[in-house]
Amino acid sequence: MATSEDANSSILEMPDKTILSTGNTELDKKIADGLPLQSLSLIEGENDTGKSVLTQQIIWGALKQGFNVDLFSTENTSKSFLTQMESMSLDISDYFAWGYLRVFPMHVVGFEWTKEKMQGTLERMIAYMEQSRAEVIVIDSLTLFIEYARQDTVLTFFTNCKNLVDHGKTILITLHTYAFVEDSLVRIRSICDAHLFMKKALVGGKYVMMLEVVKVRGARKTTGNIISFEVHPGYGIKIIPVTVAKV
Repeated sequence: MATSEDANSSILEMPDKTILSTGNTELDKKIADGLPLQSLSLIEGENDTGKSVLTQQIIWGALKQGFNVDLFSTENTSKSFLTQMESMSLDISDYFAWGYLRVFPMHVVGFEWTKEKMQGTLERMIAYMEQSRAEVIVIDSLTLFIEYARQDTVLTFFTNCKNLVDHGKTILITLHTYAFVEDSLVRIRSICDAHLFMKKALVGGKYVMMLEVVKVRGARKTTGNIISFEVHPGYGIKIIPVTVAKV
């Protein structure tokens, strides 16, 4: 017969249904225990600062938690994405084969983008996300769209994403800082529930990736943490205990 102590132990071991885990315990601890579910998260930074690597880790965590995931990628094809995940020891081939993960490559060679076509594409993405069974949706990255879309179109897209969040979706969007004017960036950051900023830094004679947790809505732990990490082939993300001053 189960005792009250056993029951309390079981409750403590239950996963937090309000948190989207990265599947990496060390990383979760640094990001306020994970990102909130039913939120809009912005992952921002320049080229080669680890934005895609971080989203890949989050996708892994979402699939392990039992969520359906849609990935809109301007960075990878389905094949190259699966290969990258495998190189980080995050084998998701079964999830992909069974349809729990769907990858939508967005960079179409030879297709001529216009502002009108881009606006239509963003509107169709919102319509698709609204009816998709996926609880977690990742867009990596939005920068391609910025090159062709008007700023007000992009802001409307973020607002529509926020509305989807209110109806149960969890959405993560990566973008390159250089693609936006500062005023638009300020407005986008304010719309988002979580904001992670990524950069590279020279530490101990080598470059490492730095992740600053700027804000996380409803975080029980203090945000503002700066996390340094490396990506090792065959291992994945490895947190480096380096103390750096905020810039």
